[in-house]
Amino acid sequence: MYSDLIKFIRDWYQTKELVPLHEPRFREIDRNYVMDAIDSTFVSSIGEYVDRFEQKLAQYLGAAYAVATVNGTAALQTALRVAGVEQHNEVITQPLTFVATANAIVHNNAVPAFVDVNKATLGLCPDALEKFLDQNASKKDQGVFNKNTGRRIAAIIPMHTFGNPCRMEQIMELANYWNIAVVEDAAEALGSKISKTYCATFGSLGVLSFNGNKTITCGGGGAIITNDKRLAQKAKHLTTTAKVQHQWEFVHDEIGYNFRLPNLNAALACAQLEQVDGILNDKRKLARAYEKFFKESGWGHFVTEPEGCTSNYWLNAVITADKKQRDEFLKKTNESGIMTRPAWQLLPDLQIYKACQTDSLENARWLAKRIINLPSSARANV
Repeated sequence: MYSDLIKFIRDWYQTKELVPLHEPRFREIDRNYVMDAIDSTFVSSIGEYVDRFEQKLAQYLGAAYAVATVNGTAALQTALRVAGVEQHNEVITQPLTFVATANAIVHNNAVPAFVDVNKATLGLCPDALEKFLDQNASKKDQGVFNKNTGRRIAAIIPMHTFGNPCRMEQIMELANYWNIAVVEDAAEALGSKISKTYCATFGSLGVLSFNGNKTITCGGGGAIITNDKRLAQKAKHLTTTAKVQHQWEFVHDEIGYNFRLPNLNAALACAQLEQVDGILNDKRKLARAYEKFFKESGWGHFVTEPEGCTSNYWLNAVITADKKQRDEFLKKTNESGIMTRPAWQLLPDLQIYKACQTDSLENARWLAKRIINLPSSARANV
C-alpha cells in the first residue's frame, strides 16, 4: 500500500526528489510585483500595495474591510483585543489547533479554555460548546462568567482545521444567545466556504494567515476581516502603533503594535491573490485524486469537506485505524522522501497549557492519534 501511495504522489508532482508537505508556487507575476515595490523604494509599511491588497482581499471575501498585518498570530492577537478581550478574561477555543491560536489569547493576558472538536469538521464542536456553556457559564450584568474560574468569558475562537469549515451557523447561534464575541481563526481557510459565504466573515472579526506554507503566501503576512467599520478602524489604528494622524507630530494615544504588513510583502500578496482561483482548483483536483486513491485502496479514511461546505483543502488529511498504523505510515513515507506529518499535539497536553480548563476532549484525543497530513502543494504549472 505504501509503495502505491508513494508512486501516486511522485507521479502527481512528477519528481523523484523530496516532496514537501506544502510549498509555495511563484510565477513571473510574483517577481514583477515584488520588483516594482523595490523600485518604488516603499518597502516598509507605507505603500500602494498594502492598500491594494486590503481592498482586493475584502472584495474577494465579500467583506467590508480587511486590515493587513505582519502575520496571522499578530492579526489574531489584535482581533481579540479589538473584540474586547481584557486581562484575566477567558477565551474558549479548541484543543486541536496550531499553538498560535492559544498564544494569541495569552498575548492579551487572557486564559484559554479548551472545548472538544467535531469528528467530521475537525474544528470546534457546537454540541460540545453548548454543553460547556450550559455547565460552566453564567450570565451577569457585566457579561458571561465561568462559574468555576470566576473569569469573564470574553470570546470564542473556532478554527477551521486544515481548511475544513467549522459548523459556524450553530456556533454563531450559541454565541449570539450568550452574547459572546466570535473571532474566527481562518488562518488555514482562505477560499473555504459554508454555502456561498467565505470563512473569516462569520464572526465579528476573522483572521487569515499568509505564511510560507499557506494556500497563498507573501512570506509572512496576515489579515483581520470584519464588516464593522468601527472594529476595522480600531484594528488599523492599533496595528500602526496607535499613531494619531498629523502632518509632522508623533502622537500615540494608546499602547499599539508595529504589526502593519510591509509593502514589499503586500506586493507578493497581491500577485498571489490574483492566482488564488487557479491554486484552489489544482488543490481540489489533488484532493479528489487522494479521495479516489484511498477509497479504492480500502485503507484509511480520507477527510473530505463537510456537507454544505467547500474546503480549500489546504492540507489533505487521512485518518488511520489507530496510532500504531499512523506511526508506521509516517515512518514509511518520510523514509521514502514523502513528507507527511501528524496533527499537532493537543494544546492542553503541552506543559504551558496544562492548567487550562477543558472538557473531555474525547474526539480530539481520538483524532490526534490517527490524523496524517499528506503533501498538498499546488503544482508548479498552476
